[in-house]
Amino acid sequence: MTDFIEAASPHVMNTYGRVPIALERGQGCRVWDVNGKEYLDALGGIAVNTLGHNHPRLVPALQEQLTRLIHTSNYYHVPGQETLARLLVERSSMTNVFFCSTGLEANEAAIKIARKYGVDKGIARPEIVVYDHAFHGRSIATMTATGNAKVRDGFGPLLDGFIRVAPNDYEALLAATEGNDNITAVMMEPIQGEGGLHPMRAEYLQQVRALCDARGWLLMLDEVQAGMGRTGKWFAHQWAGIVPDVMTLAKGLGSGVPVGAVVAHGKAAEVLKPGNHGSTFGGNPLAMRAGIETIRIMEEDGLLEQASRVGEHLKAALREKLGRLEGVVDIRGQGLMIGIELSKPCGQLIGQAAEAGLLLSVTADTVIRLVPPLILTTQEADEIVDRLLPLVQAVLAA
Repeated sequence: MTDFIEAASPHVMNTYGRVPIALERGQGCRVWDVNGKEYLDALGGIAVNTLGHNHPRLVPALQEQLTRLIHTSNYYHVPGQETLARLLVERSSMTNVFFCSTGLEANEAAIKIARKYGVDKGIARPEIVVYDHAFHGRSIATMTATGNAKVRDGFGPLLDGFIRVAPNDYEALLAATEGNDNITAVMMEPIQGEGGLHPMRAEYLQQVRALCDARGWLLMLDEVQAGMGRTGKWFAHQWAGIVPDVMTLAKGLGSGVPVGAVVAHGKAAEVLKPGNHGSTFGGNPLAMRAGIETIRIMEEDGLLEQASRVGEHLKAALREKLGRLEGVVDIRGQGLMIGIELSKPCGQLIGQAAEAGLLLSVTADTVIRLVPPLILTTQEADEIVDRLLPLVQAVLAA
């Protein structure tokens, strides 16, 4: 027997409401804490660990890259940048890519593209349409674009230049923008992640794409959480058959290595010039190798199809076993991005699930979020449901 190790971080700034466990190692869709307890990972590092943990082909590739080059800076060409950019452009039917390290940075760059696009057209005070319930990051600009007041409170004054509208309401979008010549872009998540796993309808995405074309606006899609195969296509907007002008990526792009990207198309692709934007760490050789290998392994192993197939299996099992419970409002999502909305706040489930050996999160106070690695099997999906059912029953009965 070994002594129990208490999870504590007294010298780390207190910015997170942490579950009192410390994870030490992982394999596939499972992780173990410092005390040896096993957990089934239905959170995937918040949609980051695309290939799970300790992947047998990703890890050796990263080890090999570590012996070659980790970082050089963007004073020089980085061959891996061109390789990964080409892979993303080919899969998105877009034009070019800027690399950074996080989704926040990618969204900040997108906002800069929209503003400069407007200024270049002679608009002195460009404005961007954003959405209720949206989450784009915690910098001053991305926080202002975010719909959750809890994220924004205490950090004023915030930026101007944002118009907020309701999701999936085309008439509301028309009314909010009528006669406004300062608008340069519409920015949205195809599936709102932190906002409660709310999808934009395909018809709505098509309507907004047509409106942006008609009015000369940029359509900017935040695919930080929904992209990189999570919904069963490379990017969630592809279910609607459209191509955005700007798309932001991060999370699953590097399977745990920090990689962010802004993918641009058409008139948005040439907005940023030398000196307009940059990143010290963005696009370094290690990060690029992680992105390249992630895409290669995803394709070799058919993980888009697996995300779609296992996701449908998981959603069907959830509806069968949880959907009949009084207090389960909705079970929604696509692929391996699933939300279970309850009729009451359920934040305590994060800790309770961990005690039961299951990692998940809760967003928008009442929505259980499941975003496991894309390597999840149907057997592991069934295990998620079996572990989750008694927890939800207990919360609803309380």
